Amino acid sequence: MATTSIKNLAEAIYESSLNKEGKDFDIAIEKSAKYIKEKNLLGKKEEILEALERIVHRENGIIKAKVTSEIKLKSGVEKEIEEFIKKKYKAKEVILELKEDKGLLGGIKIETENEIIDATLKNKIKQLQDYLITN
Repeated sequence: MATTSIKNLAEAIYESSLNKEGKDFDIAIEKSAKYIKEKNLLGKKEEILEALERIVHRENGIIKAKVTSEIKLKSGVEKEIEEFIKKKYKAKEVILELKEDKGLLGGIKIETENEIIDATLKNKIKQLQDYLITN
């Protein structure tokens, strides 16, 4: 018996509920919930919801990014990061999750679903160290 991947299940839920409203939408969601229960996937509900959220974001041109810095970013810097991400990924909207990490020494790290841009001072020092050791 084949198992259903979380990604495929999320795609099926998205497709079955796409462009539906009211009672039709309720029926599609009810059938999805029943399937998840019957297949004993309730323990995977968080993963399913996260996969569904990624699909909805992708289809609507939304990029979710985690930005880590040593100190709280000023709003002007936040806007610059948003514009950078919009331009780089051709996104309509950017959702930033801001995080502070005193261990970074400076700079920022931007994590999206598919990429990590590490422009932290800690990473730059490590790159320099690696370069000096190998050359």
